[in-house]
Amino acid sequence: MKQVVQNYKSGELSVLDVPVPGCKPGGVLVRSTFSLISTGTELMKVSEAGMSMLGKARSRPDQVAKVMQSVATNGLPATYRKVMGKLDSYTPLGYSLCGVVEQVGTGIDDVKVGDLVACAGNEHALHAESNWVPRNLYAPVPDGLAPRHAAFGTVGSIALQGVRQGEPQLGEVALVIGLGLIGQLVVQLLTASGVRVVGADPDPVRCELAERLGAVACGDPGSAAVENAVAELTDGHGVDQVYLAAGGGSNQPVELAARLSRDRGRVVDIGKCRLDLPWNAYYEKELDVRFSRSYGPGRYDPEYELDGRDYPIGYVRWTERRNLACFLDLAARGRVDVEPLISHIADFDDAVETYRRLKDGELKAVAVLFRYPGAAGEVKAQAPTVAVPEVRRGAASAPARPSRSPVRLAFVGAGNYATSMLLPHLAQRDGVALSTVVTTTALSAANARRKFGFARATTDLDAVLGDASIDAVFVVTRHSSHAELTRRALLAGKAVFVEKPLALTEDELAGVLAAVEESGNDRLQVGFNRRFAPLLREAKARFGARTGPASLRYLVNAGRLQHGSWYLQQGTEGSRFAGEGGHFIDTASWLLEADPVSVYAVAPSGNEDLQIVLRYPDDSTATLSYVTTGAPGFPKETLDLVADGKVLKLDDFVRASVYFDNTAGRKRWVSSRLPKARDKGQSAELASFIKAVRTGGPMPVPLESLVATTAATLAVQAALVGGAPVTLAGAR
Repeated sequence: MKQVVQNYKSGELSVLDVPVPGCKPGGVLVRSTFSLISTGTELMKVSEAGMSMLGKARSRPDQVAKVMQSVATNGLPATYRKVMGKLDSYTPLGYSLCGVVEQVGTGIDDVKVGDLVACAGNEHALHAESNWVPRNLYAPVPDGLAPRHAAFGTVGSIALQGVRQGEPQLGEVALVIGLGLIGQLVVQLLTASGVRVVGADPDPVRCELAERLGAVACGDPGSAAVENAVAELTDGHGVDQVYLAAGGGSNQPVELAARLSRDRGRVVDIGKCRLDLPWNAYYEKELDVRFSRSYGPGRYDPEYELDGRDYPIGYVRWTERRNLACFLDLAARGRVDVEPLISHIADFDDAVETYRRLKDGELKAVAVLFRYPGAAGEVKAQAPTVAVPEVRRGAASAPARPSRSPVRLAFVGAGNYATSMLLPHLAQRDGVALSTVVTTTALSAANARRKFGFARATTDLDAVLGDASIDAVFVVTRHSSHAELTRRALLAGKAVFVEKPLALTEDELAGVLAAVEESGNDRLQVGFNRRFAPLLREAKARFGARTGPASLRYLVNAGRLQHGSWYLQQGTEGSRFAGEGGHFIDTASWLLEADPVSVYAVAPSGNEDLQIVLRYPDDSTATLSYVTTGAPGFPKETLDLVADGKVLKLDDFVRASVYFDNTAGRKRWVSSRLPKARDKGQSAELASFIKAVRTGGPMPVPLESLVATTAATLAVQAALVGGAPVTLAGAR
């Protein structure tokens, strides 16, 4: 097998062929799928190895002291031979990985061959194709957690142990100094614990990332921004806890910790930074300085780590292994998100070059993963497809009947989108009666009733669904409730308009379709409004029919969300793309007049940008760039469609043009600038829906298309996890 090693004397890094370790009793043999480079600890070790002998001595005075003691005890020649022998030998790198159990040693009964496990330890979770791992240094990976995310288990445990040492309590304020890999995880763990977090780091990119992951504010340690944020959040008292997750030789972190801590605050050292404590500052506030020792209790105890002797849970609640399992559980439940931390994934064969790029600063990274041979195939085997469920309409279902006039509508939800983009188009429309608005709070329902003229406001959804006079229900609530509310409204016999997304999971989508089959009611529309935009519809008509495959490019300059937006609650509301990505997939599919058959997606690490490629039955492709890091002044949506010597270009629903092959003698068509605000199709979409409800005619978009778009949107996440194209099984 292959393993990454380093010669500490010369600094040389190599990928060596070494024997596969044996599977000893009390542990398991694990074949690696992903291993994580600790860009702090490992790069420090790699950098030290490249120093001169004098530089090595200066960087490790503790080791120099040991050498001097050995000289006094054993003499200079013997000590020299011992030191040189140790330096001039290969040492391993790595301590955090995820892999598949290949063999199980005697005495192990909690995992079996084929199980996915996360592994820890700088002697047992190495950058190697196979590792033998003792019982207390591995933990099974929960269902649904991607292997590359599980590879963060060890560094996650380090961050978790540090947070435990700080003893955070609900409502407290913490300062995290150093927003590297450990610091970013500490920010998320504290946020999940109900603590408000301020971050400090000289790198603005890392500050921005920490704010996206939950920090209230971040800034340079020397700036007034950090001090102002602390003063505002604590009424000038100072933070309850400080977490030192920084490295280097500067004493600034411990000085900043003293200045911004409250009286009798707690300072926890997690990283390896200089600790020349300013005595007066720490004494006057009686600061409690604590150290966090690696992954948790059990670390450096050979009886625990090697012999597998656990500590009784009644005496030691959180051991190394329990911390590891806890972090994996938090990641699986979406309470910690490691995906934005992944700056780069390198093939294991490129390990030496990857370390070089990191050391030289060519590769800027928070976290880097090695992907091992077969890893992509294993992940793909877990989720090679996303099913596009077949739409089954109840055999005994009655055809849609025309409604009375006016069409009576109920709104479930009256938030910003409903009150700004939908209700203004409906409030004054002939043939429409706003019957009832349902919200979770009485005041918001009363406000919507007053502003738009609803006949009734209530918080009782069941009363609305049971009201035979209501023809259609609009579901305009938070994403996590869409599928269930849609299902209930369909079962109640109502026509349903649900804002995107229709569903956040395959099970939710299946539940909606089960309601269609059970009730025979397929009167459903999802708020994919862009296909109804007048400018885009005219451009498509002028583009005309095509005979060959098309290439479509769609740039969505989504921009950053404001701190506190509920769109950031990915654990409950799904990812941002899951919430609105269906808009753009539906638009592409409408322009290409087909549903996608496969989805591929990649995400540059450190931000939420996505690159998505959709493939269609006739080999047409749509490339969707969904970016959050663009300039705010650039248009939000630009689109190009190319086929048969023609190009359709859309500029943010303000201007459109169609270019033709010059040999055909046709002139380019260019729209005139719209005199009013951008029209993205909401008004026309609502008119089509109301007409379908009133006349009993077909819904504006076939249900099969709505389902296919939803399945393709869900497939984006599966493609990101698997790192390979996802086939849409059952796509038309």
